[in-house]
Amino acid sequence: MKKKLVKELMVPLAEYATVSEDATLFEAVIALEKAQEKFDQSRYPHRAVLIYDKNDNIVGKVSQLDVLRALEPKYEAMGIPGSLSRFGLTKRFQETMLEELRFWDKPMDDICRKAARIKVKEFMYTPGEGEYINEDVTLDRAINQLVMGHHQSLLVMKGDKIVGILRKSDVFMEIVRAMKACEL
Repeated sequence: MKKKLVKELMVPLAEYATVSEDATLFEAVIALEKAQEKFDQSRYPHRAVLIYDKNDNIVGKVSQLDVLRALEPKYEAMGIPGSLSRFGLTKRFQETMLEELRFWDKPMDDICRKAARIKVKEFMYTPGEGEYINEDVTLDRAINQLVMGHHQSLLVMKGDKIVGILRKSDVFMEIVRAMKACEL
């Protein structure tokens, strides 16, 4: 059986939501919505927007969770990059913090103003070295990289240029297809 390559499963950059690093949060959300509308409905919808710089190089990502965090600046002020539960903080403690620190007290009231003012470069996630993969790498290596790094996706490279994105959801669907093809 021929091994699948990353480029066979990746979503080409042209089909993915992208915006300039100078775009607003609102522009990023609209770009994601448009990409989801146009995308092949037999696949999982996009959950992130890729950010490019003035030289058209991809320099970051903005996920749906990043958008929610950007709307409440108190998360950033506290240095909360992810889930507090992994640090042993209970749900009750988190609820108390929400009440005491007044998280989400006003953000919904001025969501339109914030969406037009906040630039994606202020809250985008900059991928690390383990989040890039060559398009000619086999799927088994890509799976290892996704699992070991706990990544939702990998940026696919051809030479020194990003040409697409390999999403964990697409890799998972390929695994399901392979399992179904087995004679069990």
